[in-house]
Amino acid sequence: MNCQFLRKICIKRLIYIILILSSSFIKAQVVNVSGNWNASIPVITEAGSNYAGTYDNSGTPGTNQITLSGTLPGSFLNLLSSSGAKMTMRYTPNPWNSSLTLAAKRTGGTTAIHGVCLFCTSSINGGTTYIPISQTADVTFVTFSFSGVLGLANSITFADINLILQLAGVSVTVPANTYSARIVFTIVAN
Repeated sequence: MNCQFLRKICIKRLIYIILILSSSFIKAQVVNVSGNWNASIPVITEAGSNYAGTYDNSGTPGTNQITLSGTLPGSFLNLLSSSGAKMTMRYTPNPWNSSLTLAAKRTGGTTAIHGVCLFCTSSINGGTTYIPISQTADVTFVTFSFSGVLGLANSITFADINLILQLAGVSVTVPANTYSARIVFTIVAN
């Protein structure tokens, strides 16, 4: 009985040790967001007028520019194999009006492979047309594809993804208030 009891304890300890060691090798994928956008909605001064209805942050680069960059570590790439990854998005309101909608698209974007990798390529795909952002579900923004024989100390970095946001539904029927939302980006397996 003692031998079987000790065997169970040893197996449990071994499993815990394996989990601890494997978790130390798996690093998180990171999305860095720099910049923000405050939509400039003109004041209506004439009765019977309405707002343009749709606004975006593409007009003045620099002031309202939002740029995405980040890293996909080798441990994450090895788990994905050749399926690739995708960046999803959703927004959290603070406060918001249901008549207002958000959409996003990208311009630009580069990838670079770091570490030992044979015949490796990587690319960013999609997101070049406006994609509606949901409050309740994650929506795919872009996908990352890569191929090659992964080696040691690999990672893929992505940079210079310029995010163009579009606010629609602005109307005199929406109560005057300050509305804001935060967009949450997540990288998961494709």
